[in-house]
Amino acid sequence: MEKSKVYFTDFRTKNGYNLLQKLENLIKKAGIETIDFDQKFVAIKIHFGEYGNLAYLRPNYAKVVVDEVKKLGGKPFLTDCNTLYVGGRKNALDHLDTAYLNGFSPFSTGCHVIIADGLKGTDEQEVEINQEYVKTAKIGRAIMDADVIISLTHFKCHEMTGLGGAIKNIGMGCGSRAGKMEMHNQGKPEVIKEKCRKCRQCIKICAHGAISYGEDGKCIIDHNKCVGCGRCIGVCNFDAITAPNDENGDILNKKMAEYTLAVVKDKPQFHISLICDVSPNCDCHAENDVPIVPDIGMLASFDPVALDKACADLVNAQTPIENSALGENIKKDIHEQDNFHTNHPDTNWQSQIEHAVKIGLGNAEYELIKV
Repeated sequence: MEKSKVYFTDFRTKNGYNLLQKLENLIKKAGIETIDFDQKFVAIKIHFGEYGNLAYLRPNYAKVVVDEVKKLGGKPFLTDCNTLYVGGRKNALDHLDTAYLNGFSPFSTGCHVIIADGLKGTDEQEVEINQEYVKTAKIGRAIMDADVIISLTHFKCHEMTGLGGAIKNIGMGCGSRAGKMEMHNQGKPEVIKEKCRKCRQCIKICAHGAISYGEDGKCIIDHNKCVGCGRCIGVCNFDAITAPNDENGDILNKKMAEYTLAVVKDKPQFHISLICDVSPNCDCHAENDVPIVPDIGMLASFDPVALDKACADLVNAQTPIENSALGENIKKDIHEQDNFHTNHPDTNWQSQIEHAVKIGLGNAEYELIKV
């Protein structure tokens, strides 16, 4: 198989040539103009960051991509799906508040923000893929309604998947609440009894008769009847229903790759990753620790697998920052020449790459072209 092309530029600048201009030049060199954008709806998948976290990508970068898509005749929108966990992005209203607080407004980015799976994370489209772990993926409807998919990713470490790159951004990020449940666990939500207010909204939304109430009047979920749709999580205003993260890490990574395939198959796609502020954990945290390695650069490719592999290789080639979480782990003599595994020893980031190649999502062999 021919190597995939991955384009790279570093973060060095000079008078009259700033980082935004470098990003614009990068995506042009990588071939974004070869996509037919004319009057097409273009989903730019991005992570808006949890409020309190400052490692997420600045909205200025998003505006560069938005402006280029508009020049080429497209109709871009920034998008993400609601989270499964309790936080500032668990429903569309809170999600939009967080996006705007973090600077992603139509005035700063030049386009609108659409939360792809609707108000409560249940507006989804089922996509048949018949893969090893996922037969039918559940994707946020607005993303599937788009004609073109662009991912704009903050490349970082991740406490469950090892790293968070394009596959994580697309696969996990585009899953509806039920889709995220399918990836993270066996799809059976649980009740936190002390948080249940006996409001009985959950029984009204359950179409499968899985919810009843105990003698104390609090919610009980019958896992034999539950199908894991996640609607009870969305309707609970008191965060009393949750889903455990109990899936094996390698299987989680493989499901994520299969969800990515569901999103991008049969659609024009383009992927951009920035290796800066490489935090030890996901941007879903309401805080960020110091970067584990120095800022490296910006990359773009039509191949999300090659892009993730190139980013991982560049991070692993760096000397860790001494006063970071990674630097502290190295001092404990657990360094294994793999910065991601050293940072989170229970993870295996390579499983998502290997499985992505196996299912035909992309190619791990790449040519790095410096711009």
